[in-house]
Amino acid sequence: MPHPLLKLYRANPKQGNLLLLMLGGFFLVYFMPAGTERFDNAVLEAFRLTNWYAREHVILCLLPAFLIAGAMAVYISQGAVMRHLGPQASKPVAFGVASVSGTLLAVCSCTVLPLFGGIYKRGAGLGAAIAFLYSGPAINVMAVVVTAKVLGAEIGIARAVGAILFALVIGAIMHFIYRREEAGRSVTNSRGFSAEAGEKPVGVIATFFTLMVGILVFANWAPADSDIWMQIHAWKWPITASLAAALGLLLVWRWQWPLWSLLLLAAVIAGAAMAFPAVPELPFVLGIAGLMLIAVQREQDREWADQSWAFAKQIVPLLLAGVFVAGFALGRPGHEGIIPSEWVALAVGDNSFISTLLAAVLGALMYFSTLTEVPIVEALMGAGMGKGPALALLLAGPALSLPNMLVLRTILGTEKTLVYSALVVVMATLTGFIYGNVW
Repeated sequence: MPHPLLKLYRANPKQGNLLLLMLGGFFLVYFMPAGTERFDNAVLEAFRLTNWYAREHVILCLLPAFLIAGAMAVYISQGAVMRHLGPQASKPVAFGVASVSGTLLAVCSCTVLPLFGGIYKRGAGLGAAIAFLYSGPAINVMAVVVTAKVLGAEIGIARAVGAILFALVIGAIMHFIYRREEAGRSVTNSRGFSAEAGEKPVGVIATFFTLMVGILVFANWAPADSDIWMQIHAWKWPITASLAAALGLLLVWRWQWPLWSLLLLAAVIAGAAMAFPAVPELPFVLGIAGLMLIAVQREQDREWADQSWAFAKQIVPLLLAGVFVAGFALGRPGHEGIIPSEWVALAVGDNSFISTLLAAVLGALMYFSTLTEVPIVEALMGAGMGKGPALALLLAGPALSLPNMLVLRTILGTEKTLVYSALVVVMATLTGFIYGNVW
């Protein structure tokens, strides 16, 4: 005979689930070890990492990425996307284009999300879109060079080869698993698009996106131990400003934006740059806000602002929540969260399969901004980390993170997100294990 509480739950499962959720939340708070040094420090680390992420990545990385993603959803011909990246496109061409496009970006696992959402929404096949999603943060030319210089040429080459193969293989596996669903999606997309009146030439669209991607890349140009890289870093803001000016001229010439509005925006940006020279993010934000304000007032470009806002409100809350949880669990680079760093070092201290698997899972959950994974792995190797787990972390870490997975779920759904994440972890584990025990 069923227990009375079970009968009550079956009679009203929705209210029962709500009660269980409330009870779970209550007991979590009730037994929270508040006041202990490690717990209090982990909470502070969560806030510090979220604060650092908001300062360093939301303005310079995500805002331009949202603009690019919104523009992809509006200005890129859906027919062109279907021909080159769609489910029925030639797989060597589609995967090749997707992986090369990602190579040029040098972005982190979170910044690539709105760009991925843009091409996927526009009709790109799942396999090609996944290849782009992985390649953007993982096949970063500078990161590979820095890895080879800091950790050794052997592991640098292994990372480069492994990342390229991962983008292609994981994209191909995702396409194969969901090939029937993708075939139906291809038919739906092909019925839903038609050539738009006044569609701009391919060269104009290519220039438009090249300028915006250039602004994204140079605004985020980080210092590194390289003379050429540091020289570019010293000129990053003049280069970014030049690209922004060229974008404004293109909008006047081919989008017929009023010249006076962009001249006024340029004057505001220049005034902010002169008044606050130590805060280059301010004119950057004013420029983006000004572009969207002009776009909103133009009927033919209003959708650009609408799509960019749609990506922002979908992605930003989940990213910040995910970064907070990651900071609480693992802390910032060089600092500890609730999980002691000694546990991590002990868990990945050899080239065994378990150590390599743990390193891949750890990398998949941690958040790495561009290039920060190299000094973290260097410190872990100095503490005894095996070279197999080190490679697994380098292959899984930049491409995945807890914030990345939370947002990806809203784009692809729970099942595809779990399959993609599992493929990254499994392949990173196998590659690291083979590398650590064969070479």
